[in-house]
Amino acid sequence: MTDLSPAFRTLSARLGQDPLQVQGPGGNTSIKEGEVMWIKASGTELADAEVKPIFVAVDREKAKAEAFGAGDGTCKATVIDPANTLRPSIETTFHALLDWSVVAHTHSVPTLVHAISPEGRAVAAEKLAGLPVIFVPYHKPGVPLTGAIAERLHAETQVIILENHGLVCAGDTVEDVAALIKEVEARLEMPVLISAAAVPERAAPEGYEWMPEATPLATNAQLRELALAGSYYPDHVVFLGAALPTSPDAPAFLTEDGAALRADATTSQRAMLQCLMDVLSRVPEDWTPEPIGMAAEAELLNWDAEKYRQALAEKAIP
Repeated sequence: MTDLSPAFRTLSARLGQDPLQVQGPGGNTSIKEGEVMWIKASGTELADAEVKPIFVAVDREKAKAEAFGAGDGTCKATVIDPANTLRPSIETTFHALLDWSVVAHTHSVPTLVHAISPEGRAVAAEKLAGLPVIFVPYHKPGVPLTGAIAERLHAETQVIILENHGLVCAGDTVEDVAALIKEVEARLEMPVLISAAAVPERAAPEGYEWMPEATPLATNAQLRELALAGSYYPDHVVFLGAALPTSPDAPAFLTEDGAALRADATTSQRAMLQCLMDVLSRVPEDWTPEPIGMAAEAELLNWDAEKYRQALAEKAIP
């Protein structure tokens, strides 16, 4: 495959440009032709799919082998063109594992609202009844997650709910996947229960600015408790650090009356703070979201693959 399908690029860009589907460099899509699989490169943004060379071709069989111990799991050795310096997505192994031609992985807000709590997951299972869906407990992205998917995967599986992580939809064609995503999103749609509030009248802390859209994370008791309790999905940790603190020296923190974001924050950091508000503001009061935990946060913070993605995001500052 020398020229990617325009429809595939369009779907990828549309997902990347929708903050309720993908935030910053999160999410990834892939398309297969024979033993070649094109997948979004680590640190690039799906939003750029129609205007930038964000996809890298890998040997699918070699990528599948890396999922089961033949290699270091990064799939860098599976890149077909040695002149291509892009790294395949850290999720390449599970894309290679799935036998469907087109795969889309998003950090869908409606999915996350359900996927971060046991009550939400039970409701999601009811809402998605009749679809070829599996639920996969949280695992570190990359090979550990691929292994967990492999343990639960069936030949007919086309929808995967990744607990505390996101959504995967797969199909034979771009059109099939686009329709499936639309169906899943419609079934999982949740209303905003807590709206934005005014920013403090006082000046923001030095070096920071108020983010109006996220004010309720500081001022609403339920949201504040959840925001301070921990991190609910991997990209929050990667771009904002563990949970949200109540003092500076972090990309974002909560005061008593506002959400402060560094004035020089990256677009990825801004997107992740907005994502936290988008998710938590839709969680019903009687659901009990569960953070991924300190050990999982530490794994992500000390992971070379995510440090690489962070570095690329830094370079993307306009």
